[in-house]
Amino acid sequence: MKSICLYFQVHQPLRLRRYRFFDIGNDHYYYDDFTNESIMQKIVKECYLPANEILLKQIKANHNQFKVTFSITGVVLDQFEQYASEVIDSFKQLADTGCVEFLAETYSHSLAALKDQDEFKAQVKAHSKRIKQLFGQKPKVFRNTELIYSDEIGKNVASMGYKGMLTEGAKHILGWKSANYLYCNAINPKLKLLMRNYTLSDDIAFRFSEQGWNEWPLTTEKFVSWMNKMDEKEEIINIFMDYETIGEHQKKESGIFDFLDNLPAAVLNTKNYKFTTPSEAIKEYQPIAVAHVPNTISWADEERDLSAWLGNSLQDEAFTKLNALRDDVLAINDKHINKDWNYLQSSDHFYYMCTKFFSDGDVHSYFNPYNSPYDAFINFMNVLSDFKIRVDKLKDTKESQSVQDELIKKDDLIEQYKKEINKLKKQIVQE
Repeated sequence: MKSICLYFQVHQPLRLRRYRFFDIGNDHYYYDDFTNESIMQKIVKECYLPANEILLKQIKANHNQFKVTFSITGVVLDQFEQYASEVIDSFKQLADTGCVEFLAETYSHSLAALKDQDEFKAQVKAHSKRIKQLFGQKPKVFRNTELIYSDEIGKNVASMGYKGMLTEGAKHILGWKSANYLYCNAINPKLKLLMRNYTLSDDIAFRFSEQGWNEWPLTTEKFVSWMNKMDEKEEIINIFMDYETIGEHQKKESGIFDFLDNLPAAVLNTKNYKFTTPSEAIKEYQPIAVAHVPNTISWADEERDLSAWLGNSLQDEAFTKLNALRDDVLAINDKHINKDWNYLQSSDHFYYMCTKFFSDGDVHSYFNPYNSPYDAFINFMNVLSDFKIRVDKLKDTKESQSVQDELIKKDDLIEQYKKEINKLKKQIVQE
């Protein structure tokens, strides 16, 4: 019996407001609250709540045989608490069924794994703690931002105690091999890898409502028939996508909710498949091979690489300038600075600077608040300039305070020495 691992990524960035050059040094609030709340309320209504309702209904209707997996970023959890607490309640209802697994990832949906291992580990730890607090689960499997993965990243994830990790079943990595098996990390084979079946995943995520697609309309019967054509030796089919696919990327009118509603029964009624979570999969199956990924991959665009975020000089400069501030941010340890530091690390800010407007143009323009990558870069760098001014000011204040504290300590020691000397003088006189 084959397993199906159905996984959804839940994330929305905090979008920056139009931050002008003349705001630098004068206004330290960076976020477009109106846009962030408007978009959040739209997606809550069109995706999160109705999709969660369907999943809960299907888990019960199929007697807990239907299972699903989520990773939810810390950034979107913060927005749920601020704008739509009912969404967190609906995820808690799903968690209470015992049929939903929540994965670990970076709190900020960041690219920290590519730059700073200490920052990477700190974000993952903060995110796992938040998931445990909200949903009562300590994550055992890891999903990096945008499925970004390499042998080295996998080794670092394993060192944090995670047993498994999700990544892309990229064609240039697997070659003739199938994504429908369990693999393992090349450096630390104890880390199991679940590889995304990008064809089946993208049939839903990107092609579902394309009327020009020769397989349109996609029905659950047709989808199951494609799975039935797979090699009988294959073990697990990993269907990974953004949760916003349901009702947002693919609108209600496309029939996507009906598809989701009918999928569990259509799969389970064949008796050939079962739904599984990543933790269950890595316990049940053994890796068939090592996945050698010396160069970093992701699930983005046709290239499946990092070029969506770090593919041009604008992105590289912004990323480098931001990360250069980490040591000072840590030294200051100010709660307001820390909060902005986390939000400014979201990979979305660099994604908006992407200049790839050919085959992937529509993807990069989705929910993009900027008219061009250059506007995104200028706006981010204006914000970053103000952020650096605040960091430098607090750093100087802290250093000044530190110097002052040292002088006070020295003065105290001098006074103590004077007292000791006077005490000795009195003893000598008395003798």
